[in-house]
Amino acid sequence: MDRIWHQHYGNIPKDIEWASLGSMADVIETAFDRFGDLPAVHCLGTTLNYAQVDQASGALAAFLQQKLGHNKGDRVAVMLPNIIPFNVATYAVVRAGMVQVNVNPLYTPRELLHQLNDAGVETIIIAAMASKTLGAILDQTSVRNVITVQIGDMIDAPVPDAPIDPAIPTYTPLPDALSQGAALTFERPEIGQDDLLFLQYTGGTTGLSKGAMLSHGNLASNMAVYDWLAGPITTPGREIIVTPVPMYHILALMVSVLSYTRYGALNVLIPNPRDMEAFVQTLRAFRFTAMIGVNTLYNGLLHAPAFADVDCSGLKVCWAGGAAVQEIVSNRWKERTGVHIKEGYGLSETSPVVSINLPTFDGFNGTIGVVVPSTDVSIRDDAGRELPHGQPGEICVKGPQVMQGYWNRPDATAEVMSADGYFKTGDIGLFTDDGYLKIVDRKKDMILVSGFNVFPNEIEAVLTAMPGIIECACVGIPDPDKGEAIKVFVVTKDQTVTTETVRAFCKANLTGYKVPSHVAFLEELPKSAVGKVLRRELR
Repeated sequence: MDRIWHQHYGNIPKDIEWASLGSMADVIETAFDRFGDLPAVHCLGTTLNYAQVDQASGALAAFLQQKLGHNKGDRVAVMLPNIIPFNVATYAVVRAGMVQVNVNPLYTPRELLHQLNDAGVETIIIAAMASKTLGAILDQTSVRNVITVQIGDMIDAPVPDAPIDPAIPTYTPLPDALSQGAALTFERPEIGQDDLLFLQYTGGTTGLSKGAMLSHGNLASNMAVYDWLAGPITTPGREIIVTPVPMYHILALMVSVLSYTRYGALNVLIPNPRDMEAFVQTLRAFRFTAMIGVNTLYNGLLHAPAFADVDCSGLKVCWAGGAAVQEIVSNRWKERTGVHIKEGYGLSETSPVVSINLPTFDGFNGTIGVVVPSTDVSIRDDAGRELPHGQPGEICVKGPQVMQGYWNRPDATAEVMSADGYFKTGDIGLFTDDGYLKIVDRKKDMILVSGFNVFPNEIEAVLTAMPGIIECACVGIPDPDKGEAIKVFVVTKDQTVTTETVRAFCKANLTGYKVPSHVAFLEELPKSAVGKVLRRELR
């Protein structure tokens, strides 16, 4: 099948080179050397330059090596919001050749337990405010070292410390780890592009998340793609990117934490984008040039009265992923800021970028852009046959950004890889006649809540364990604010189960965005002849 997206490349080669970038440790340390005096990261009124981040991350890396006894390849969990210590921790883990396990700080004990044990984590760098979650399951894990981080660490603003859960018997506060590490010698290991860098956990149809193994080379190839696609609008040492998307998410991790660091950008962190007043106040302090977000976030800013007088004259590009960008939002954003939102497509398993609307295209086309260089996308039917342009089928991806597989799950890896080496995304899409990739539908049953993937089986597994519930089913329904909202249908034994008790049970066992917004009660669920619940009849 003709790869018709190549017509949009212009001077961009079909295949690009990324070996010269080396490892992500090489990339980061080169940036430290090149941009030492320039501002690197800002949060809550405090800015650190590249030299300061270099010193802090080197000290933390030395602490992990010399004090905690970690070696190259050991898994270290980072469970932090968008605060400066996230960047420092990431650079420390990367430079030490260890494997970073990114964890949502809002996870429940059940979710955290699975991820820590599946990855074999022995050290966790965790926000103090999440310590109660860890304390609830610590004795069931292999974790032996806990480094606690307060929101006020590494900033000048006075922020009250959160208490550390008493179930955590010993821990090291981050300032102590940094001071001890500063007196130690960081020994930089040899790190190659084949070495593992991240375990990026992604939801699974079994209800248990799987760790996508991403290597230094996976990320380097995606970084090289950025050079070709956005390099012409990026000036080293002059960019300011605003990051409200959680950095434990692969999109912000790749774009803000790694790619823009390579260019010596200032990364302006937004710890809580729902606090629109504080968000806008931060925007007013900078003549920012780039932003990364999701449709709901851009829409929220447009509806914030205070955003009307924010200076957007320096804005060059706004990246979006995770959920479809609505035309009305992109058009209004263009009217307000002067630039359209650039929607792209990717997954944790693809490091993440597969396709993107080029910065040179200043408009809205309702697509997820053109396939990036060195990448092949094949639209296939259920039998694995490639389909002609314009016909929807499963989006299958082959390229250097595709993961090494799922951690300790060769069975799951085999399920998503075709015999000819394509990653089967489970997403349904098609190519337009002019070579743009378009999403027709997300994974058949996946729910997309404010850009976060929610898998019905996980919610159903939790609710099935609730006393009084016989069976249940979960679907997504349209929501003007979130994109989709979660609705559950339950069959109960008696009337003791109510909407309130169902939501309360979910809140105790699921992250906030996974908690159903709607609950309906049925006498029975619609099922196929073989007894499979027919979710499509519930939508």
